[in-house]
Amino acid sequence: MSPASEILVVILSVFLALFLILAIALMIYLIVLTKQIRKVTKSAERTVDNIESVVSGVSKVVSPMFVAEMITKFVKKFNAKKKEK
Repeated sequence: MSPASEILVVILSVFLALFLILAIALMIYLIVLTKQIRKVTKSAERTVDNIESVVSGVSKVVSPMFVAEMITKFVKKFNAKKKEK
């Protein structure tokens, strides 16, 4: 082999090693990032579940209150009409 081809082989092997090290570092970073994303999504899911249960509880309380309010208004109107006569 000529000296020029030996130099090219050395340069190419150095760049190959650098890109390999860079690829390994990026893969490790991506694995860590995906673990963090999983943690965030699990936390968001728990929060949504908690909010959903609170809203469900509130809707169970508010619905009877709304019906009671409507009945109270109807009774007041009925009593007001009865007093006018």
